[in-house]
Amino acid sequence: MSRKGVFGLTSQIKDKLIQQALERRLRNAEDATGTRFMPLSGGASGSHQPDIPEQFYRFHLHPGYQQIRIINDGAARLGITSPFFKQHDGTASGTTRIGGKALINYGSYNYLGFSGDSIVTAAAKAAIDRYGTSVSASRIVSGERPIHREFERALADVYGVDDAITFVSGHATNVTTIGYLFGPKDLILHDSLIHNCTLQGAQLSGAKRLSFAHNDWAALDGILTEQRRNFERVLIVIEGIYSMDGDFPDLPKFIEIKRKHRAFLMVDEAHSFGVMGKNGLGIREHFSLAGTDVDIWMGTLSKVLAGCGGYIAGETALVEHLKFMAPGFLYSVGMPPPVAAASLAALQCLRKQPERVATLQARGKYFLKQAQFAGIDTGSSSGFAVVPAITGSSLRAAKLSHALFERGISVQPILYPAVPEKSARLRFFMSYQHTEEQIDETIRVLADEMSKI
Repeated sequence: MSRKGVFGLTSQIKDKLIQQALERRLRNAEDATGTRFMPLSGGASGSHQPDIPEQFYRFHLHPGYQQIRIINDGAARLGITSPFFKQHDGTASGTTRIGGKALINYGSYNYLGFSGDSIVTAAAKAAIDRYGTSVSASRIVSGERPIHREFERALADVYGVDDAITFVSGHATNVTTIGYLFGPKDLILHDSLIHNCTLQGAQLSGAKRLSFAHNDWAALDGILTEQRRNFERVLIVIEGIYSMDGDFPDLPKFIEIKRKHRAFLMVDEAHSFGVMGKNGLGIREHFSLAGTDVDIWMGTLSKVLAGCGGYIAGETALVEHLKFMAPGFLYSVGMPPPVAAASLAALQCLRKQPERVATLQARGKYFLKQAQFAGIDTGSSSGFAVVPAITGSSLRAAKLSHALFERGISVQPILYPAVPEKSARLRFFMSYQHTEEQIDETIRVLADEMSKI
């Protein structure tokens, strides 16, 4: 029997009413942006504009900030502490410590444990001793260091392509690459679940942007059959592993389509490099493809490669073009030497230790199997590195995250608008350092807490 609270309402009904109230307030906050600006009539004088609505020059009245306040207020009413910005006491991989508390950790994409590895750490320290903590300039002027080119050469070799270029931000890698290479006469086609950085890059480019249904290569083919001749360049963007769902595309089919329609294909390997393939060389190895089958390989350094930043790998013309002209590279300081050294060392360790990849893949498959056996909705996850537990509402996801934290498990909720409200979830990042016993305990606790909420 459900416990009744104030006014005789069960806790479930109270939660539903608060959820509905939050949704109404969010809609109202969004509607507030429709306030119209009324220009001054005649030649008004004075040092200020008295009839400019206050919300247009006060940050605390910005609709985005109002939404944050609404969500936080609702969580406070339910007694839910914020699941965000928790401070880890040290390295976070399969386990972590937060506020002195030991937890099984699913909140970090340190998939192979190279962040904190002694070899990787030593490489970063040696680079500091030799080069300092910053190159203190854009690479094109005076910020170039040997470690940059050594790392980029290693990346190109892994992909079997001509060259590679590294950027100081993974998000900015896509924004500046797509934003610079394409323009108003071009078309950018992307998976409906593509990451925000691709959307931002497409917006910056000014190109026409269309999405196709998730992983649906036939839908993409249909769009190109109808639209291709209306544009000059066409870019297709997909991901190796989708970070919210943990599934992956049929890459050979997308390659066929890009060739058929004379388009460029870009694959974002942020979550698939180091995770897919027998040796962890990504979706290319998984499907036994040549590096030249894809026009633009993109990846990040913050997952398997234990650093921070991003890279583009491909033919010489692509990489040289970006080095001399892409604003996010040309006008940005070069990558700090210890970051480049750490990521290079992690890449070298990956090549020498494929057993870590095999263990990660086994743990991911085991987690997925056990979760599904327990009746947990894992969506379309393949179990490689990312496994969602879909909860159906942001409120439920936040409460579950809090409940699991109290029971020694760190996992972050993914809430609206990052995903549709009905697809809110907990997102479990796997690590090769997780044990089957930890996974069994996690599934048991997760199923127990889901039955209560």
